[in-house]
Amino acid sequence: MPWGSPSEIALEDYATLSLAENNRLGVAHFNAGRFFEAHEAWEEAWRKAEATDDEEFFKGLAQLGAAYTHYARGNAHGARVLLERALERIGTRGSPHHGIDVAKVSGAFDEQRRVFIEAEEEGSPLPTIIQPKL
Repeated sequence: MPWGSPSEIALEDYATLSLAENNRLGVAHFNAGRFFEAHEAWEEAWRKAEATDDEEFFKGLAQLGAAYTHYARGNAHGARVLLERALERIGTRGSPHHGIDVAKVSGAFDEQRRVFIEAEEEGSPLPTIIQPKL
């Protein structure tokens, strides 16, 4: 949520949902611009995927949600760092993976990473971007 927003948020009970349902919700929230909610859904998917081949993938998606939460708050450094970590984790997967076209979105997110770097280096506000959909 942007700084100064009311601290009220309604979240699903992610712990009671399956990994697949958390991923579905993560994608839906992310595509709707609800980045914190997407982060929370994918964080629970990551927990459910612990010690499996998908653990790093869902950790990366959780970081993707966190990156755009930082973007929404105007934090170029946080957006860049978390987006880079997310790309490292999700970019290692074949495409599609869990319904996500990894190759397509990795390219789009890499373009936005450059925008975040530029804003951070210049100390300028983050520009308005068209956030890629998953």
